[in-house]
Amino acid sequence: MSYHLTPEQLAFYDKNGYLVLRNWIPQDLLERLQYAGREWIAEGQQAGPDHPDYQDYNFAERGGSRRMWRVNYVHNKRQPASLELLGSPQVLEVAESMCGPNFVPTYESMVFKEEGDGAAITWHQDAVHPRKYRIFNYDLYLDHSRSGQGALWVVPGSQVGKHDVCAIADTYGWAVPGAIEVEMAPGDVLLHDVMVVHGSPHTEGNALRRTIYYEFRAAEEIIEDGPWDSAWIDQRLRLVPLGLRRYAEANPEKSQFQWNVSRSFRPLMTEDEETELRVAHTVHMSGSWCSAGNAG
Repeated sequence: MSYHLTPEQLAFYDKNGYLVLRNWIPQDLLERLQYAGREWIAEGQQAGPDHPDYQDYNFAERGGSRRMWRVNYVHNKRQPASLELLGSPQVLEVAESMCGPNFVPTYESMVFKEEGDGAAITWHQDAVHPRKYRIFNYDLYLDHSRSGQGALWVVPGSQVGKHDVCAIADTYGWAVPGAIEVEMAPGDVLLHDVMVVHGSPHTEGNALRRTIYYEFRAAEEIIEDGPWDSAWIDQRLRLVPLGLRRYAEANPEKSQFQWNVSRSFRPLMTEDEETELRVAHTVHMSGSWCSAGNAG
């Protein structure tokens, strides 16, 4: 089975800024990722300031209590399923379809809402760029995301430029003209343009909802637009052989992705896997959020 996107799928994505891929992840891999998600949350909730990954777990004050909502740099969190996913044809053939052979895995995290945590994620754009290349998030849903229970809302076509998301929220609330609610099931994948306007409203008493996010960009785009350099690209590309190896170890009988990266970008690997698994971000491409200093 090919997991490369069809011309029709790419055309839909380019027009609307998102694309849903139903039942995209095999059940056995999905179950390993669901287990990994539980372990990441448990470890993060127990981590104190002396924990080596303490800064990778994000918390927020919601409803008078401190709630964890994000795990960054999942590949070095002692759960091999995340690398297995990265090295799978279900991910890498999509990345190649969207970004060409020199795709770079630029971010990896899990964002979630605990059971009963119905906090809103306000309208926003993840990152704003010149749009000469596709930059997209690969969103794998580990749990159901149902209508009225925290499902994501997107504004199709809004990816074509930067928006004042504060003005959008003030004018329309959640009733933005043309906005649609995207229901997802475990194993479904949502591809979304980093500039499409999206968010999720407040709900009461929703169930656990976990989503793994992998962002991809073309190496050529990073060189042209930043905010990173060639050395950083080389470091991030070292994740791909590690993912390919982990996927092959877990799935020796299945077809493997054939990596066609250009010779000029092919990384030189080291034996220090622990170091290779984490390449921190000292800078980020700006997005559009309704927050002080970044409202327009």
